Amino acid sequence: MRFPHEIAIDPARCIGCGLCRDDCPASNLSVAGGKAAPLTQACIMCAHCVAVCPTNAVSISGFDEEPRPLDGAEALEPARLLAAIGARRSMRRFAEGPVSDEAIADIVEAGRLTPTGKNAQDVSYIVLRERLDRCEQLAVRLFRRILPLARLVDATSRRTEVDEHFFFKGAPAVIVVVAKDQVNGALAASNMELAAQAHGLGVLYSGFFALAAKLSPALRRELGLARGQKVVTALVVGHPAVTYRRTAPKEPADVRFL
Repeated sequence: MRFPHEIAIDPARCIGCGLCRDDCPASNLSVAGGKAAPLTQACIMCAHCVAVCPTNAVSISGFDEEPRPLDGAEALEPARLLAAIGARRSMRRFAEGPVSDEAIADIVEAGRLTPTGKNAQDVSYIVLRERLDRCEQLAVRLFRRILPLARLVDATSRRTEVDEHFFFKGAPAVIVVVAKDQVNGALAASNMELAAQAHGLGVLYSGFFALAAKLSPALRRELGLARGQKVVTALVVGHPAVTYRRTAPKEPADVRFL
């Protein structure tokens, strides 16, 4: 549940440095008489002002977490980050065993912490466990109906068989990423995959399931989706049943410097 937010600046702490004003993407802060103040409460509430203030004078009400100080420990080594990104593989073979609640919570938290355009924070998450099979079977029924048409125009589809685990590959958990803005959902999903990797888990992006959710009213009802909500992707999560010994080659980056 979201609560109303209001910007407050403690005049006893404010030193009038102007950092909050200069960093505000909405140009919603001013400095007069040596003190900062918001121009309006109609703001995107990105909290840049809270994060940048050197004296902790700025606060925004309505959030259920307190800002924490940054001490530099959050910095990542570029080589280690790139190595982790390069090591990940889409997982389609999963071992027995559940995914812990702690791991699911961390994966969702990685999505929650991901930036969104205009600070919309419009991404939500549906964790499928008990109703995983039901949702998958609704998607399977749909794809079995449309597969003959796909085979008429797509060579890959001619080799495709839609079995009972076509979408989720027997994994114990699926996190459906829902958003009004597809870019926001995709950004969240990318960070969520890294969090899953940090827990030693494998992930498959099930774009086919996202397509099924778009085409099937029954599946949308089962997921409880409201009008305007889109399934951006589904993260199929589980313990890997295969170990990859080396990275996979990729084409060079197509980049231009202008």
